Amino acid sequence: MIWFLVKRVFWMLLTMWAVFTICFFLMRALPGNPLTAERKVSPEVERNLRKRYHLDEPPLKQYVRELGRAARGDLGYSIRIADLTVNEILAAGFPVSASLGILAMFFALTLGISAGIVSATRRKSVADFGLMTVATLGIALPNFVVASVAILLLVFVWPLFPAAGWGTIESLILPSMALGGPFAAYIARLTRTGLLEVLNQDYIRTALAKGLSPRRVIFGHAIKGAMLPVVSFLGPAVAGVLAGSLVIEKMFAIPGLAVTFINAAQQRDFPLAMGEVLLYTGLLCSLNIIVDITYTLLDPRVKLE
Repeated sequence: MIWFLVKRVFWMLLTMWAVFTICFFLMRALPGNPLTAERKVSPEVERNLRKRYHLDEPPLKQYVRELGRAARGDLGYSIRIADLTVNEILAAGFPVSASLGILAMFFALTLGISAGIVSATRRKSVADFGLMTVATLGIALPNFVVASVAILLLVFVWPLFPAAGWGTIESLILPSMALGGPFAAYIARLTRTGLLEVLNQDYIRTALAKGLSPRRVIFGHAIKGAMLPVVSFLGPAVAGVLAGSLVIEKMFAIPGLAVTFINAAQQRDFPLAMGEVLLYTGLLCSLNIIVDITYTLLDPRVKLE
């Protein structure tokens, strides 16, 4: 286990270095610069700003400087958001996106696993057909369509939730449902497929032949094996949900990281854009490691190497 973690952490750091390097030179290759704005500044002011952010140095020197600072966990100051470091901006926005993401994933797992179990245990029934049809629509429809329908029905037709805002439980429910809906659809189909495969195994038929109730067989024996495809999906899914959704955060006026990231990319705010890219990369790699470890807990036949 320890050697496995050491190797995975090494590859995670190597991946983050590769992502940093590629993003650094791609950002510098784009037309324009971080000081380009609607309001022109005098040459003296621009020269001082370029010096402050080390933009007057050769690209290779900038790269070495920024890489060393990132390795120490110091992502520097944002160029567009005055007097705030990138670490401060990420610390302020990440809990917001994480709160939304955790609730959305809880909704997706609860609804998706429940629908998948019902669909698998009632195969070829009306319930199976109806649930899988809804799941297919959930996968096909983008989340902004789901959010639009949810706002129309649950805000205007039946005023159960606020249309936008942040800070209350009520304001979290609707965006989390819109964000978690497509993920619930994927999880429902994966749960159904995995459970149907496990239910055809010999040990399941043996358990049923011994007189165990179908409920006990499913929840005591079959569900662990059926969760393997779901666990594989959860690594990148959780990273994407925790990082937030631009459309959902924009539609519901949620002050998370997604909107900040897009603004940083459009405004050439190199330090802030790089900080968010590294955060997303670290999240994805860390969650993939957790997924691999979870595999061994669900299936003892899987060994970490």
